[in-house]
This record gives sequence, C-alpha cells and structure tokens, in this order.
Amino acid sequence: MKLIQRPLLCAGLLGASLLLGACSEESDTAAPTAAAAPVDPNLVQAGDNLGNIIKLGTVSRMELSDTLRVAGQVDFDEQRVTRIGATVTGRVTELTAMLGQQVKVGDTLAVLNSTELGAAQLAYMKARAQAQLNERNVERAQQLFAADVIGSAELQRRESELSISRAEMRAAADQLRVLGVSSKSLEKLTSTGAINSVSPVVATMAGTVVERLVAQGQVVQPSEVMFTVADLSRVWVEAEVPEQQAAAVRPGQTIQVEIPALGQQLTAKLIFIADTVNPMTRTIMVRSELDNSDRSLKPAMLATVLIQGRPTARLVVPDTAIVRENNKDYLFVEVGPQQFKLTEVALGPAIGTMRPVLGGVAEGTKVVTEGAFHLNNERKRKELE
Repeated sequence: MKLIQRPLLCAGLLGASLLLGACSEESDTAAPTAAAAPVDPNLVQAGDNLGNIIKLGTVSRMELSDTLRVAGQVDFDEQRVTRIGATVTGRVTELTAMLGQQVKVGDTLAVLNSTELGAAQLAYMKARAQAQLNERNVERAQQLFAADVIGSAELQRRESELSISRAEMRAAADQLRVLGVSSKSLEKLTSTGAINSVSPVVATMAGTVVERLVAQGQVVQPSEVMFTVADLSRVWVEAEVPEQQAAAVRPGQTIQVEIPALGQQLTAKLIFIADTVNPMTRTIMVRSELDNSDRSLKPAMLATVLIQGRPTARLVVPDTAIVRENNKDYLFVEVGPQQFKLTEVALGPAIGTMRPVLGGVAEGTKVVTEGAFHLNNERKRKELE
C-alpha cells in the first residue's frame, strides 16, 4: 500500500511544478509587453508651469491681401524732360552749359557757327530785294497803263512777278524761323541787312542739365541731341508686374516703394498700367509718381514696389502659433484638457503677422497661439526622459 502511494505523490508534485513554471513564464512574458506599449511622441501634457504662458485660439477665416513684390527703378518724368539739339548744321564754337547746371528757359547752352544759316539769310535778302524791285515795277506799269502806253497784259505780268517774289520772300523768312532765327533777329536782319552765321542753342525748359553729348569743335546736325534738360522735382518709378498677377493692379491704387539706396519706404499711387504685355519678359509695365523736391531720388536708382492684392477670406493662424522643425510647419492642436498634439500643417507665405492655412487643420480647431515654443521644449524634454 505504501509503495503505491509514493509514485502517485511524486507525479502530483511534478505536475504542480510544471503548472507553476508555466504560470511564471506567462507572467514574465506579459509584463514586458505591457511596459513596451508605444507612446505618441507628438503628445504633450502642459504642466502648471506652462499654464500662464500658453494661450489658445481657433483656426478662423480672415480677409487678407497678398503683397506682390516686384523690381523697379526710378526714372525721369518724361513729361518733364526735353532733349535739345541744333536747329542748323554747324560747328560748335562755344559750350556754356555743364552737367548738373540749373538753367532757365532761353539760357544759352552752346554757340554754333553755321554756313547753312548764312546761306539762308542771304537767300532771304535776295528774295526781299527782288520783291522790292517788283513793287517798283508794278507802280511804274500802273502809271504807264494809265497813260495808255502799255496794255493790260503787261501790267498783269508785272503784278504776277510781284506776287511770286513776295511768296519767295515769305518762304525764305519761314526757312530762317525753322533754322531758329527769332522774329526779333529777323527784323534786325531786315533793317540792317547784316548777315550773322552764329546760331545759339538755347534751353527750352527750366531744369537741370542731365546729359551733354557734344564737345567743342564738333560738327552737329539738326537730328542730333546735344543736351538733355530735366525737371527733377517729380520722378517716375516704373516696375514690371508678371502677367499672372496683372489682376492685382489697377490705376489709382496705393502702393509702397522701397528705395534700398536710401533706406526709405515711400507711399505712391499707380498712375499708369500698360495695355500690352512685353512678349520677351511676359510682364506688364506699371508706373507711379513721387515727389522729389529734395532731389534725393536719382533716375536709374533701384526700387522695390509693393502692391497689395484684392482681399480674400482665408483660414489663418498667427505666426506665433507656428513651430518650425525639419523644414516643416507644425501647430499644437488641443486634444484634451491641457493636452496637445503636434500636428503638421501646410501654410502659405506670411501676410503681416498671419499665415494662411492651406491644409492640416480645419476651421474652428483649437490651437496654441502663444507659448508654442515653450510647449515644444516640454515635449522634447519628456521625449528624452
């Protein structure tokens, strides 16, 4: 009887030992599985130390206008610029105007010696003398016709010659005016008969001599520009707007003009928008006008023109809400009481202090608008722990 109970006891002990071992092994494998449960690294719980720093807001719509930045430059006001040349072919014998000199209307800029002018004056004197001779011939013919010495045909011939000579004299006088001879000088030539081949080049507008393209002793033609005189009290700023943004510009629109050389930003209005597109650059020229009474703006200075587009409603968040990491933009979205999740979003270029939201969050989503930087530091710290 004792021999039978001993094997049964041993078998029971062995079974209990195996059962305890299996339970122990199951318990050992279950424990690590619970400890290794994944934790979202983008979730962060704001502690009491961040309570006064963090401020919440919602992703909402706002009327915003895009700012178009285009390159431009300062230029002359073409309505205040005159290009002055000689009225006759001649040689420059004297130069009196220098670059940067202020001139008034009628001031002499240069003096020419012109044989063409002398020949034109001689032709006028000949035509005038012939007209005077024909006047006397007509007077004599009228007397002879009254005495029945000549017939009416002879009188008519002499009157015709007088009309032709008078027309030639008027044409010669007009030619002198074309060559720049004033009415006063023409009267002097008529009274004295003295031929003068000297022709002055005078300023036709008050302003600054900004260009001189002639040297003393040079022979010039009427088609050549000798001087450029400009009134610099007002200047233009011209810029090229890409045709894709043409809808953003309109006449009379207020714009900002940045002058990097002066470190200034000036306010102006668009006074002209071209009606055609430049086929080479696919741009449209726009023009504004600026006061330049202090002469600080110089033609050919570089400028940047800032044009505000038409306002449109769009989803926005303040730039203080943005967290920038790895060349991506993120927002902290509220997912629970004092619990936030770092969420990637697509944003447009900044417009003032706001950033348009292109995707990633919906309208009305609660996000951290202030303190996002500190909240992100807290998230990184807990991730390292």
